[in-house]
Amino acid sequence: MQSPTFPSRSLLVTLLSATLLTFSLSGCATMQSWFGMGGEEVQLPADSLAMKGMDEYDTGDYHQAAKYFDELLNNYPFSPQAMLAELKGADCNYFMENYAEALVLYQGFEEKHPTNEATPYVMYQIAMCSYQQIDTIDRDTGSATKAIRDFTKLLKAYPQSPYANEAKARIKAANEFLVNHEYLVVEFYLRTDKYLDAKTRLKYLINTYPDASITPQAKALLAKIEAGEKLGFNLSSWFSGLTKLPDWQLFSSDKPSGQAPPAIK
Repeated sequence: MQSPTFPSRSLLVTLLSATLLTFSLSGCATMQSWFGMGGEEVQLPADSLAMKGMDEYDTGDYHQAAKYFDELLNNYPFSPQAMLAELKGADCNYFMENYAEALVLYQGFEEKHPTNEATPYVMYQIAMCSYQQIDTIDRDTGSATKAIRDFTKLLKAYPQSPYANEAKARIKAANEFLVNHEYLVVEFYLRTDKYLDAKTRLKYLINTYPDASITPQAKALLAKIEAGEKLGFNLSSWFSGLTKLPDWQLFSSDKPSGQAPPAIK
């Protein structure tokens, strides 16, 4: 699954642009020691951990990278590099498919840094943590519902973000998943001869998802039920191939953004 990722070295370089303000607030180090002014080049331990973490991250060793970022946050929680470690630690968990852990870390970053330029990316990743956990249509649909909610939140807050088009496409795919789940429920009712319940569910499906791919078929099925037809052995022809989340790119007018989120400032 493709997901926007940060550039590695450029983040560390850009992060330095925020150090003037950080030093004035935190008092963790002096400008002279940070930039090697006065004839000495000094590398702070936090900087070393950040660099090692990014080295491992760049090679795809997210497990080891997360260890460096965790160590940085544990030992230097107020350092200029802490914000980078917070976000990259969340990314590491995401790419290791630890979606529950990644969600908590992304949410923590958003709460601590609500005006950061990386916020649209973080909101996108929060939605993706739920989206990646969408299962088959015969299972719980809570992840699809949460993903739609969080993608919608992103679109309302940042309608022009680099992630807007992809979020819209994923919302459509998740909605298709939900409507296919509803159609599966209709199938259950029909197989158990609960035609009234099937008709009620079809009406709900049609009214709730009027633009879904399966809605025309649902309308045709509803018409047959209302006409008093018994589907019998023909029932299987109405329900096939609706088991998984559709490919979101089928609903996208653009190619995957592939854009890196803005640098942390």
